[in-house]
Amino acid sequence: MLQPTYTILYVDDPEASGRFYAAVLGAPPIEAGAGFVLFAFDNGLKLGLWSRHAVIPAAGAAGGGSEIAVTVADDATLEATHAAWAKNGVPILQAPTDMDFGRTFVALDPDGHRLRVFRPH
Repeated sequence: MLQPTYTILYVDDPEASGRFYAAVLGAPPIEAGAGFVLFAFDNGLKLGLWSRHAVIPAAGAAGGGSEIAVTVADDATLEATHAAWAKNGVPILQAPTDMDFGRTFVALDPDGHRLRVFRPH
C-alpha cells in the first residue's frame, strides 16, 4: 500500500509563505530557499511550499481548492489559536463554530489556501 508523506502547496513566494507557516505552526522549516520551503512534523507529515512559477510541469492549481487540517485536543486550544492568529492578522474565513464533526475555524494563508483547525467530537 502506498502512503502519502508530503503535502505540496503551490505558492507565489515560498519564502514569504514559509515565514507565515513558521509563525502559525510554531515550527521553523527544515529547508528554505527562494523556490521551495519544507517543513517536517513529528507525525511524519512534510509540508512543501513550492513556487507556482517554477514547478515543472506547470501547475494550474490555486489556493482555496483544498485545505490543511490541524486537530487540537480541546476547545480552549482552538479558541486560543483562533485569537492568536486573528491578533496577528491571519485572515479568518470562518469564525469558531460547531459543526457535525466538532468545533472548528478556518483561516487563509497568503495564497488563499485554507487552514482548518478543529476539535473533533
